Amino acid sequence: MPGPMSLVIIAVVALLIFGPKKLPELGKAAGSTLREFKDATKGLADDDDDKKETKKEDKTL
Repeated sequence: MPGPMSLVIIAVVALLIFGPKKLPELGKAAGSTLREFKDATKGLADDDDDKKETKKEDKTL
């Protein structure tokens, strides 16, 4: 895990590149992207669980 000093350097570089007005927009976009990714992967995991349950039921019959 990166140390606190490297995180500060990354934050300063991002601030210099994108500016203070653009940074909140980028954060919001990154958050919504991560949320969509999390929801999509959760859906895939739920589908896998459903398939496993179906196979177990087929074997018991």
